[in-house]
Amino acid sequence: MELIALLEDAAPVMLQGAGYTLLFALAAMAGGLAIGFPVALLRLAPWALLRWPAALYVSVMRGTPLLVQIFVIYYGLPSVGIEFSPVTAGVLALSLNAGAYLSESVRGAIASIGQGQWRASFSLGLGYGQTLVYIVLPQALRVAVPSMSNTLISLIKDTSLVSVIALTELMLATKEAIATSFRPLPLYLAAAAIYWVLSLFFEGLQRRGERRLNRAHAAR
Repeated sequence: MELIALLEDAAPVMLQGAGYTLLFALAAMAGGLAIGFPVALLRLAPWALLRWPAALYVSVMRGTPLLVQIFVIYYGLPSVGIEFSPVTAGVLALSLNAGAYLSESVRGAIASIGQGQWRASFSLGLGYGQTLVYIVLPQALRVAVPSMSNTLISLIKDTSLVSVIALTELMLATKEAIATSFRPLPLYLAAAAIYWVLSLFFEGLQRRGERRLNRAHAAR
């Protein structure tokens, strides 16, 4: 009974934190896609002057810890006159980090489409942009969905790191509940369960999206 009462008391704060976690993850996913798509296209460009900066960005973002990236954006940039609110800094760091991984998912998916598709499109008079938009990307999307969905699921868990800049989300809400109850184990387990439920929800959406894309592909 004591455990149930503890969870009931902590539930409002933790569920509110879970809502913020979901919003931050979705915002970072949208930002990551906005960054990842053009970076993927730059990495596939035939000109090295475009490929190298994109490759450097991906290497830096994937090769350094997300926590360090958050610290650089929130605590480091103000020293050179660039300052962000905790929300902006958190979403920006998550978006930049996710953008690197999403760009690789998109790049790999585009590269998996056979060169025959490109040559056939060019022979029909389509340009590079038209072939990419109307022929290649619809096919590449089906390939990229699983890894892009994994990135979103990872983002849900990675939002726990933004608590270090006092940004309210599930982990910070859990810490606040622990500070008043002094019962860390059940509350951390409850937080883990919430992260798990959110992940299961998006895994279900991923499977549904894959089935729809596979049906559409089979219908052709």
